[in-house]
Order: sequence, then structure tokens, then C-alpha cells
Amino acid sequence: MYLFPPEVVHYLVFIKLKFWLMIPGFSWIIRKMYSVENKKLERNLFGLTFKNPVGLAAGLDKDAWLYNELSSFGFGFIEIGTVTPKCQSGNPHPRLFRLLKDEALINRMGFNNSGVKKVANRLRRKNHKVIIGGNIGKNKLTTNENAIVDYMACFKELHDCVDYFVVNVSSPNTPNLRELQDKKPLTDILSSLSQHNQSYKKPKPILLKIAPDLSNEQLNDIIEIVKETKIAGVIATNTTISRQGLKTDAENVSKIGAGGLSGKPLKNRSTEVIRYLSEKSGKAFPIIGVGGIHSPEDAIEKIKAGADLIQLYTGFIYEGPILIQQINEALLK
Repeated sequence: MYLFPPEVVHYLVFIKLKFWLMIPGFSWIIRKMYSVENKKLERNLFGLTFKNPVGLAAGLDKDAWLYNELSSFGFGFIEIGTVTPKCQSGNPHPRLFRLLKDEALINRMGFNNSGVKKVANRLRRKNHKVIIGGNIGKNKLTTNENAIVDYMACFKELHDCVDYFVVNVSSPNTPNLRELQDKKPLTDILSSLSQHNQSYKKPKPILLKIAPDLSNEQLNDIIEIVKETKIAGVIATNTTISRQGLKTDAENVSKIGAGGLSGKPLKNRSTEVIRYLSEKSGKAFPIIGVGGIHSPEDAIEKIKAGADLIQLYTGFIYEGPILIQQINEALLK
């Protein structure tokens, strides 16, 4: 599959999985091959029971096309999105690149999705048992001053069809989005969502996804904001804009250009952020660890650093679904 452009492969795999798992009995076979069922793997966090702590990060199933099929591989939860109020095509192609020597990806997708209403309709018309997270963002043309309008629109539309929310202000691929991680705008967004959340009979947990490129001072602000706004927790981390320590030729990396780097090179920094948040906050809130998990050892390292759950993305692409099984079996041992 490495002979084809990565985004082409992404859609080909989606189409094939959709077809294969329509065949009677095929999803049962997949579950038997990869799922690890054991009560000891269950995690209870922010009012939800996760059958195991290994989830799929946002970005793979942006439009909620394949969450049922992907859950057959044994994920404990699936995060869809990032979803925006209006449909948008994202950044120009090519926008997804493999760094094979580093077992990494660079993407500048730009929140390509079909809009929150269509995504919500796909989630509503299917019965699913897996926990679904809704990762929400703002449209590219929406100014930061009006960002709360976009986040609120997504929050309202998805409230009845996801189990938890993730506020994404940390993608490097939407212009000026990361400025929303500053203390005041971030506090305003999270406070507004939290306040509105209380108007529902069953409020949904709200988490914040942060960048790995934040300084310790900024991470201290994140801890204060989480405590002040009383959101459910943090996802650490999104992709990085750093290109340090790569094995891939620097000239080739430079030709690729801007975008968020994910995969093995992100592993150590992601773990550092998790450990810092956990220790500095006194384990005051749950943390979902994501970034560079390519083996059971990587997953256990994240958990020992303070992660309550973990998510896969690039590791799932490079290692395949066997990684989910290997991590869960290692956790049982």
C-alpha cells in the first residue's frame, strides 16, 4: 500500500472495510481475532465505562463513516472528527505524507469534513455499543473572536449522539487556531460550553485536546483552566510542529512543508506532557494519552506517566490492528 499516496490508501481501506464487514459473520471473525474481553480491562471515568483503555484518536474517522466497523478491532472507544459546523474540503492536496524511516506522518488536512449535521445524522441512524467521542472545531473562515459560536453549534448538534466531547484548539492546520489555547479565549470557550452543558438532563463530559508544543508555563495555565471550568479532563497530545530528531532527510522534510507531525518522534514529548500535567495537578483530572504509541511498552509508559486511557492513530496505521490486542494483553499481564 506504500506504493500509493497515503490519502488514497486511507479511502481505499475505508471502502474495503465497509464492504468486508457487510459480509455476514465477517465482523464476528474480526472481533474473535483482535478483541480482548476481560473485566479487568474496564476503566470507569467521568461517568462512562470503557471496556478497555485503548481508543482510536480523532482524525481517522472524521465523518463518522466507519466507527462501527473500526470498533470490531477491539477498541474501547472511538473518537470521530474533528467536526466543524459547516462542510469544508480542507487544505489543498497533497496534504498527508509518510516518513517511513521515522514511522511517522505529517498531515495538514485542515479539518476536512462534511459538516456537523451530516455527521450527527450518521451517528443517530446506527445502533452502536462502543463509546463515541465527538471532537469539535471551528471552520477555517470563522475568526477566533467568533470561535465560540462554532464550538457551541457543534456541541448542540452532537449532544444527543456522542458520549463525550473534545474541544480541539490545538491543530496546527487551521490558521491561528492554536491562539485559542491562550488562557482567556480558552477559558471563555470552555466556560460557555460547560455552562450550556448543565442545561441538559444528562450533561456530557467535556475534554480539552492540547498541543505538545506548549511550554511549562502554558501547561500550568491549562491546569488552572481545567480546574476553573470544571471540565472532565485533557487529551495529551495533538500533533507537533517540531521537526527535531527525524531520521528522514532534512531536505525531504523541508519539501513537505507545514503540517502536524505524528508517530514515533512524538512519543517522548507526549509522555513528558502527560507526566507534567499529572504530577503538577496532583492527578486532579483524567488524562487521555496519545502520541507515538507503536507498542505495548509505549502504551504502558504513557499509563505509568499518568494517562488513564490511551489513543492510537499513527501506530494503528503502521502496526495494524494487532497492536490493540497486544496492548490489552500486556495490560492484563
